[in-house]
Amino acid sequence: MKKFFSLILVVLIAVTFLSGCSGKPAEDVIKIGINYELTGNVASYGQSSVEGIELAIEEINKAGGINGKKIQAVKYDNKSDPAEATSLATKLITQDKVIAILGPATTGAFKATIPVATQHKVPVASGSTTGDDVTVDSKGVKEYAFRICFNDSYQGTAMANYALKNLSKKKAVIIADTSSDYGKGLAENFKKTFTAGGGSIVAEEAYVKGDTDFNAILTKIKGMDFDVIFIPGYYEEAGPIIRQARDLGINVPVLGADGFDSPTLVELAGASALNDIYFSNHYSSLDQDPVVVDFIKNFKAKYNKEPDAFNALGYDLAKFIADGISRADKLTGEAVKDALENTTSFSGVTGSFSIDENHNTIKAIVVIKLENGQQVSSERVSD
Repeated sequence: MKKFFSLILVVLIAVTFLSGCSGKPAEDVIKIGINYELTGNVASYGQSSVEGIELAIEEINKAGGINGKKIQAVKYDNKSDPAEATSLATKLITQDKVIAILGPATTGAFKATIPVATQHKVPVASGSTTGDDVTVDSKGVKEYAFRICFNDSYQGTAMANYALKNLSKKKAVIIADTSSDYGKGLAENFKKTFTAGGGSIVAEEAYVKGDTDFNAILTKIKGMDFDVIFIPGYYEEAGPIIRQARDLGINVPVLGADGFDSPTLVELAGASALNDIYFSNHYSSLDQDPVVVDFIKNFKAKYNKEPDAFNALGYDLAKFIADGISRADKLTGEAVKDALENTTSFSGVTGSFSIDENHNTIKAIVVIKLENGQQVSSERVSD
């Protein structure tokens, strides 16, 4: 019997020794997955998001972590591939044992990870997936999926109201990207809200991704009676549309959404064409809110550059998840999910927000004005 107890004592001592040599025990850290597009055709979105995420995690850990536990980020590159994103979500959950996953940045890749997350009861959250059906579809709310950006419908609605109420415009032309759900969703909601508010749609014209010559469309509408143009699409086509419109003498205000947010817009349109341009976004560096000012200062200190909207969304996403974990009654994916659902009045760089019954955010949108290609003003507006 003495030999047996001696053997047990030796084993316990060995286990204790090995635990001490292996660094912090697993229970002293909280593992969070980072599943982003770090290479591939949308790598700029993923890279910017992760810069913001890593700044936030660094700040949280310096401040003592979450309830005394440091965050351990487990980061993978999904290569801008939805199938790879799904595989990595599975690996993060089953092998790395993360309690939540941040990303991907894009709608298709993020949606691809949701079934895995739901199966294993681990929340996944994105800062930038704007598709209307990301967190809820015809089958109902996707229980373990969250986002902190507004959706495409909200942008279309907000910009229609901005045209009506802030710019006092009543007659709109819509030139829409009909090759993307993004463009079609924005156009549909702008039209519905604008007409419901007393405005009229003078004309609706269409283009598809990759088009470069818009003179036929613009010549057609030039003689019509309208006072604003809405372009639901991305900067690659919006830039040439605006430049060619100005060349034809069409100088009414042009409205867009977050797809305008790229320095390439200025390269494609030319600075002189970008006057009286308004687009919705998640964040503006012109915002003088102390939370935004501090974020910009800290981001520039770490990365030596101005933060963009994806940097800000990534930062807020990490803080949002950390806040949910801190309020969870235990460290399980299900408990964290419950806490995230009950988020109210979260104060972030991209605005103060709460989570609604569809796991979307309730917050004001930022409308940015361009003059000579430069951002000259920003304001937060509700839909």
